[in-house]
Amino acid sequence: MSAEKSKKTPDKRRKYDDAFKAEALRLASESRSTQAAAQQLGISPKLLYRWQQAKLVAEVGSVEVARDPEVRQLRAQLKRAEQELDILKKALVIFGQPTR
Repeated sequence: MSAEKSKKTPDKRRKYDDAFKAEALRLASESRSTQAAAQQLGISPKLLYRWQQAKLVAEVGSVEVARDPEVRQLRAQLKRAEQELDILKKALVIFGQPTR
């Protein structure tokens, strides 16, 4: 009888597709707070942290390197430098246009 009940009850876990995960990770990276991003998306902050850790491990290749504070600091510096470079490129285009 318990086997019949388990077949009838649906799985309570929600499943998220890769597009949702990618959008959630993008939102979390642009937001100041991962918890605020998770709340905005209606998901658990722990789940979002796990997705971030999995993405980082996939990029780096190992959990030990991903958890290294120096690597995290260097990645944050690189991200900031890339953002500054993008801003400077846009400013160059804007200020490089001839005035009328």
